[in-house]
Amino acid sequence: MPAIAESSLAGESLSWTPQSLRVGAPCLFKVELSAAPSSVTGKWQGRDLVFFSSGRRHVWYGLAGVDVEAKPGKNKLELDATMPDGRVLHTIREITVRPSAYKTVKLKVPERFVQPDPEALKKIEADKELKQKAFSRETAEPEWSGTFRAPIDSTVSEAFGTRRTFNGKLASIHRGLDYHAKEGTPIVAANAGTVVLAQELYYEGNCVIIDHGQQFMTLYMHLSQIQVSEGQRVREGQQIGLSGATGLVTGPHLHVAVRWQGAYLDPAQLWALSLPVLARSPESE
Repeated sequence: MPAIAESSLAGESLSWTPQSLRVGAPCLFKVELSAAPSSVTGKWQGRDLVFFSSGRRHVWYGLAGVDVEAKPGKNKLELDATMPDGRVLHTIREITVRPSAYKTVKLKVPERFVQPDPEALKKIEADKELKQKAFSRETAEPEWSGTFRAPIDSTVSEAFGTRRTFNGKLASIHRGLDYHAKEGTPIVAANAGTVVLAQELYYEGNCVIIDHGQQFMTLYMHLSQIQVSEGQRVREGQQIGLSGATGLVTGPHLHVAVRWQGAYLDPAQLWALSLPVLARSPESE
């Protein structure tokens, strides 16, 4: 059962899942009030958090997480519930974020990826602009519904959060999850959403980014083939491409990442997080 933090405000309670939050973990906040507010907003990890209701207007949810590079310790969650009469109920809860243990590995890659030539540098800069545009999409409501699923039925080849060194020069953090995948293996959407990027990038190879609403996104990299287009609405489990070995890779596999407002979260923990099924308006189908 999730931990419950009782607020000093009458009739209000806050819970979060998982009960013990760690660095890199996605999480679902749940707010219950005795009366039905018109909106609930918050601040968490320096980011705006917009809550949504799933039918019962006195129960509100917020899907968020703790960035893989966040420091463990006590964090404040600020909440504002705006009531129909204009009153704003404000509360602050303190939540402890515990550390996660990540390993360090060395990986050899072609020298051109460590020291890109001038032409490659231009491509990398252009890619940054494309990704920033995709990441900047804003929607007021979630487009996902229910629990997220793994985009491939396979085993993990490299865990989330691994610290990696390339040729002893470039240190980075593995902000996603790698799955074993033979070239041409079907890849499906982890949940419903809108495709905000579907093209070849220098490092990521053939890449698809799906916005699931409120800047909660999943990224699928190194595909051999992209089978969706930008702006397309996709449903959970819909095939979006085929696995491959494009971009910065040493062999065929699928790299999948979860991003919330710039924070990178552990995909494996997202698949295990039980999420509510949300009502859909006819125009959103």
